[in-house]
Amino acid sequence: MIIITGASKGIGKFLFQKYSGLGVEVIGTYNSTTVEEKKPNSMYQVDITDYEQVQEFIQKIKDRLQEVVLINSAGANYSGFAHKAKIDAWKKVIDINLVGTFHMIHHLLTIMREQQYGRIINFSSVVAQMSIPGTSAYAASKAALWGLTKSVSAENASKGITVNTLNLGYYNIGMINEVTPEIQEIIKSKIPVGAFGDPENIFEAIKFIINAPYLTGTAIDINGGLF
Repeated sequence: MIIITGASKGIGKFLFQKYSGLGVEVIGTYNSTTVEEKKPNSMYQVDITDYEQVQEFIQKIKDRLQEVVLINSAGANYSGFAHKAKIDAWKKVIDINLVGTFHMIHHLLTIMREQQYGRIINFSSVVAQMSIPGTSAYAASKAALWGLTKSVSAENASKGITVNTLNLGYYNIGMINEVTPEIQEIIKSKIPVGAFGDPENIFEAIKFIINAPYLTGTAIDINGGLF
């Protein structure tokens, strides 16, 4: 069973469609994005920043959960210099990227521990490794996932549960489409491989993590050599 947060757009949508096309049982969540096609019992509207909503969602699908792979793809961004930042907008990024991710992990861990199996895959970002002005909220939220991954992996390693993070670079899908073509070319020029990533690379990395029970508590850079 694959559970993907943020499955209505960007990388989350790509992964949802990929697994669905392969005949894998997959459940996706979305919140504010409009979902054009909703397959019965496969796409749920959930505000992952709301603890009770996540709890209700897990209860709805609890009887279907076996060998769960949780892919935490939901994310938000906010650009603004720290001294000018709108506090509510800044906090919202932390709530979605970090707190929401923890809500999903928290509610699924009990089931994973009972079944002695689980895969938790968090999405961090190369942005947290670089000094990019205006990204304090996003960078802070993504860097925090490294510490979360380390701690939760240590707590659950003996239970057949692995917890890992993918540090994503810039891909030809999702948030990169929110910036102008001129800025895209500037970013691309700084990537050693000279191109934005194909999301198939993310799918292949996830496949590796799922099939590697000795891999836990780590972060894998998948960014075309960009640092």
